[in-house]
Amino acid sequence: MTLSIILQFVVVLAAIWMGSRYSGVGLGLWGAVGLLILAVAFGVAPTSPPIDVMLIILAVIMAASVMDAAGGIDFLVRIAERIIRANPKYVTIVAPLTTWSFTFVAGTGHIVYPLLPVIYETAHQSGIRPERPMAVATIASQQAITASPVAAATAAMIGLFSEKGLTQWGLPEILMICVPATLTGVVTAAIVSMFIGKDLKDDPDYQARLKAGEIPAPKSAAERPPLKASAKLSAYVFLIGVALVVLFGFFPSLRQLPGAKAPLGMPIVIEIVMMSVAAIMLALTKVHVDEIPRTPTLRAGVVAVIGIFGLAWLGDSFIAAHKDVIVPAIGDWAKAAPWTFAFGLFFASVLLYSQAATTRALMPLGMALGIPPQFLIAMFPSVNGYFFIPTYGSLIAAINFDLSGTTRIGKYVLNHSFMIPGIVATSVAVITGLFLAKLMF
Repeated sequence: MTLSIILQFVVVLAAIWMGSRYSGVGLGLWGAVGLLILAVAFGVAPTSPPIDVMLIILAVIMAASVMDAAGGIDFLVRIAERIIRANPKYVTIVAPLTTWSFTFVAGTGHIVYPLLPVIYETAHQSGIRPERPMAVATIASQQAITASPVAAATAAMIGLFSEKGLTQWGLPEILMICVPATLTGVVTAAIVSMFIGKDLKDDPDYQARLKAGEIPAPKSAAERPPLKASAKLSAYVFLIGVALVVLFGFFPSLRQLPGAKAPLGMPIVIEIVMMSVAAIMLALTKVHVDEIPRTPTLRAGVVAVIGIFGLAWLGDSFIAAHKDVIVPAIGDWAKAAPWTFAFGLFFASVLLYSQAATTRALMPLGMALGIPPQFLIAMFPSVNGYFFIPTYGSLIAAINFDLSGTTRIGKYVLNHSFMIPGIVATSVAVITGLFLAKLMF
């Protein structure tokens, strides 16, 4: 490996490091700076930007944002609340399964935020250590992103397969492997979480804070404002859109146009269906169009697109410029033990805080190394390493919502409440996925 390639790799790492310091759109902006340096200082020719992936994400986010503005996400959250409160004794199992399910449907882990106080109150009222359900429920809400048919990360995988001409691999294969794999990981992590820490009655730290009046007594759920009139309708229309995407994915004949040699590609189908769903919701719910850009869902989607734009473009360009050097250097190792590529995905996601950005930046390398597509899909859940360093938004929110103080960051930073459930869920999901990939394909 020449000095020039090493210096270029340092530039890539520096851009990622700077982007991770700013997070959000900073990832994409500093990715563009890194690409500028590679082009000007080293003569690296930029590849084409990941247009398909960005358009898929924008289409899905538009539909989800209209649903958000119409109150549909609030409606889904109310359903989740009822499920969690109906099973207080088993909240450590029910809460993560609920957050997984609703992220799977909505395509965004942000749905966990309004559920965190519900999980805390349910656990606290039942005398269950709140750390147990809150930590694993937060992990579950992100695991589902790598199994959701309408998540940005899944869109990135579908777009990559399409770009590389691997049209026989797409949404059906991702769902067949990642749905059971991530669910198995979440259930295993939930069972392990049931034995984490002391029960509240036996925890001297908790009891001391309770006697000192530092912990509010358990309370019943506060009344929320009424749902918008359009909430249910928007949620139902969005769910129909999700069902159509899955249907078209599993049955290619449904997207075969008369006289065409091959079915329409899934990226185009997703874009058409979800944009149409957004328009239909807009017409049926009478949502004011100016409300849509102000929704948290649209803001999160735009941040994801910008992150992928700059960062994935940087990674693609670097890998393409030195493919003949990089692939032979680590190809034999990756071919002998393809599962080790999961470690690269995991630790990249620790820095990038984005499943979609990690997928778009690293998966092309896995494809270049010749790792079979089914194994890349099996390793897809390993992009959920965001929890390793406890600075992600949902982790901080869970810590703050747990008024008992049991969900926390430890003295040594990495010994925090999310580490064990996160490692267990991700490891079990990847191992299960590899087993299913070998079994089914």
